[in-house]
Amino acid sequence: MTNKGIFFNAQHSPIGAFSSFTLGFPGAAGGFGMELGGPANENVFIGLQSRNGRFFEALPFFSGAEDERKRFEPELQKKSATAPALVPFSRQAISRQFSPATDAWQAGDLTFTVFSPVRAVPDPENRPSDMKDAILPAVLAEIRVDNSKGRLPRTVFIGYQGGDSASGMRRLDDDAQGRFTGVGQGTRTAIVSQDRRLRSGLGFTMESILCPDHPYSTTFGLGRVGALTAQVAPGRRASFRFALCFYRDGIVTAGRPCRYYYTRFFKNLEAVAAHALSHFRPLTAQAALADRRLARKHLNPHQQFMLAHAIRSYYGSTQLLELQGKAFWVVNEGEYRMMNTFDLTVDHLFFETRTNSWTLRNTLDEYVRRFSYRDRIKQPGQEKTFPGGLSFTHDMGVANVISRPGYSAYERPGLTGCFSYMTHEQLVNWLVCALVYIRRSGDTAWGRRRMDIFKQCFQSLLQRDHPTPAHRNGVMKWDSSRCDGGSEITTYDSLDTALGQARNNLYLAVKCWGAYVGLQDWFRRAGEPGLSRTAGEQAHLCASTICSQAEPNGCLPSILDRTIEGRIIPAIEGLVIPYELGLHEAVAADGPFGALIQALKRHIQAVLKPGLCLFADGGWKLSSSSDNSWLSKIYLCQFVARHILKLEGPAFRAGPDAVHAGWLKDPRNAYYAWSDQIVRGEAKGSRYYPRGVTAILWLDENNKPERNTQT
Repeated sequence: MTNKGIFFNAQHSPIGAFSSFTLGFPGAAGGFGMELGGPANENVFIGLQSRNGRFFEALPFFSGAEDERKRFEPELQKKSATAPALVPFSRQAISRQFSPATDAWQAGDLTFTVFSPVRAVPDPENRPSDMKDAILPAVLAEIRVDNSKGRLPRTVFIGYQGGDSASGMRRLDDDAQGRFTGVGQGTRTAIVSQDRRLRSGLGFTMESILCPDHPYSTTFGLGRVGALTAQVAPGRRASFRFALCFYRDGIVTAGRPCRYYYTRFFKNLEAVAAHALSHFRPLTAQAALADRRLARKHLNPHQQFMLAHAIRSYYGSTQLLELQGKAFWVVNEGEYRMMNTFDLTVDHLFFETRTNSWTLRNTLDEYVRRFSYRDRIKQPGQEKTFPGGLSFTHDMGVANVISRPGYSAYERPGLTGCFSYMTHEQLVNWLVCALVYIRRSGDTAWGRRRMDIFKQCFQSLLQRDHPTPAHRNGVMKWDSSRCDGGSEITTYDSLDTALGQARNNLYLAVKCWGAYVGLQDWFRRAGEPGLSRTAGEQAHLCASTICSQAEPNGCLPSILDRTIEGRIIPAIEGLVIPYELGLHEAVAADGPFGALIQALKRHIQAVLKPGLCLFADGGWKLSSSSDNSWLSKIYLCQFVARHILKLEGPAFRAGPDAVHAGWLKDPRNAYYAWSDQIVRGEAKGSRYYPRGVTAILWLDENNKPERNTQT
C-alpha cells in the first residue's frame, strides 16, 4: 500500500475476546481496548534510535502527553522545556502492507508487523483440542531492525501508556519467573516477549525509559508508560517477537452471569502470554495462510482493502462467553455495543457459515429460548387486533447487560421511526438464518428438531400478510401490537420512509419472497408437502404483487401501493437468499420467477444513475431520498447486481469501489476503523462496526452458480 491513504485505524483482535489492539490513525488514537465502542485513545510507542544516536524515531501513534511527574513536583512547571528525544517518523517515509491477517509498517530501518487470527472457531460442543488456540486472547507482533549499515548500537522499543485509570502499569518480569519479559496494565493487558535481549521499563514518559537517569529508575512503579527495549549492534540485523495480550476474569455480564470462555483454558494474563509465545510460529503461519486463502485475483485493490478491513472490525466485536456451562456467542454492534443485533446477524451469516456455522446455530437457539415472543397484529387506523404469532427481539442486550426475556434493549412502543419494533423483519431474519445454516452446515437434524419453530414462524409470517388467506398478496401489511400506536420499521431505521417503513416495503417484500422460496424447499425436503405448497404459493403471490407495481420507466416504488419520491437499491437485496440456499433456478432470468428477476434487473438499472442512487462522487446511494448510505448493504447489493443479475458497466465495477474505499480512508472517518453509515462521505453512525463482512460474498463472484431445478 502506497503512502497515500495508509493512516487509518484498523483493529487487531483475538476471536471472541471483545478486545482490540487498534493502530493506524496518527496521535493517541489506538492501543489496547477491551469491551469498547471505539479506540482506546492510548499512546503507543514503536520505534528505533536514529543512526546518529541523537534521538529516537517512532511510528506516529502517540501525541505530546503531560509529564505525570508534574503532579508530584509542581515546581517542574517553572523549568524550561528541553528538546524532545522522541519524534515521529516523517509520514512520507512510512509505508504499510495491509491484509486480513497481517498489518506491516515500514519506516527507515524499522519494520513492525501485527498478526491477527482469521480462522474457524471449532464447535465447543465437540470439545476439539485446538479450541485453545482459536480463542487465545492475544495477537502477535514482530519488530525487525536493519542496522547493517549503522555504525552505532541502536535502541529499539515498543510500549504504551495505559489508559485505565483504575490500574497501574507493571513489569511482568517480576512475576514471570524467567519465562518472559513484559509490561502491562493491571491484570488485563500486556506486551510480552521471551527474547532475553529485551528489558522492561516503566516511567512517567517514554523518554524517561529510553534515556534513564539511573540504571534502576525504569523499575519505578508510579510510571504510567511501560515499554520493552533492546539494543541492536552495528552491522547487524535483528528481529523480536511479541504477544499483545488481553484478559478479563470473573463475571462480565449483568442480567445473566457469564464469563469469558477463554478462562477455561487460561487462568490469568501470564498464562495467555506463555501460550501465545510458545505457539508463535504456528499461529503466525495460520495468519499467512488466511491471507493467501482470502486473496483473489478477481478482486481489485479497493475490494481487497475493504474486505480485510471489515473482517478485522467484525472480529473486534466478537465475544465468546460461557453461560451455565455452555458457549454463548455474541457479536457486539460496534460503537452501539448492542448484543447479537438480529438484523446484523442476518448479514454476518455469509461470513459465519463460511468459517464457523455453529455460531449461527448458537444465536438462533438463544433467540428461541429467551428472546422470542408472541403478539397480536393490527392494521393502521383500526382498533381490532388479530393473533400475530411468534417473532423475535431486535437484540439480546447492550454493553454486557443481557435483556429480560422477550425484550430487547432497543425497541420501544409508540414510535414510527428509530427505536420502534422490527417484529416482521426479525421474524424473517430467524427463518433466513435458520435455512441458510441448515444448507451450509448440512445439519438437517437440527432443522428437524426445530421443525415446530419453523411451522410457528411460517404461520406468523402468513398472519402478517393477512389473517384471511383470500386477502393475501405475499407482502407484510400489519403492524405488531407491540408498536402500541406506532408502526414497525426495518433495519434501515435511520433512513427515510423509502427504506425505514416496514409495511408494504419493497426491500422487505423481496426479502420475504426469498424466505418463502427457501421454506418451500425446506418443507418439501422435510416431508411437509402441504406447507411446501403454501410457501410456494406465497412466493408467487409476492412476486406477482411486486411485478404489478412496475412503472413505465422500469422503477419499482419503494413502498408498494403508494407513490413516494424515494427509489432504493436494496430492492435486490433479498435475491441473495435463494442463492445462499443453492436455489439458483429461483434467481435465474428464465426460471420460475423470471418475471420478478427481470423486473428487479430493470429497476436497478433505472435507479443506479446520478441524481437517483449514485452520489456525485460515483458512490452508491441506497435511497435516492436519503444521503445516508451503508457500506455493508452496498457490498451485498453489489454482489447481487454483479453475480446474480449479471449486470455490467461502470457503476458495477472498480470506480464505485475506489469511492467506497476512499470513504473509509477519509481523515474524517479513518479514526473509527471500519464504519457503516456514511452520510455524504462522512461516517456519522455505525462506526467501529462488524457488519461489513457481507463483502465475503465477493469471493464467490468467479464461481459459476449451479442450476437447481427442484425449486
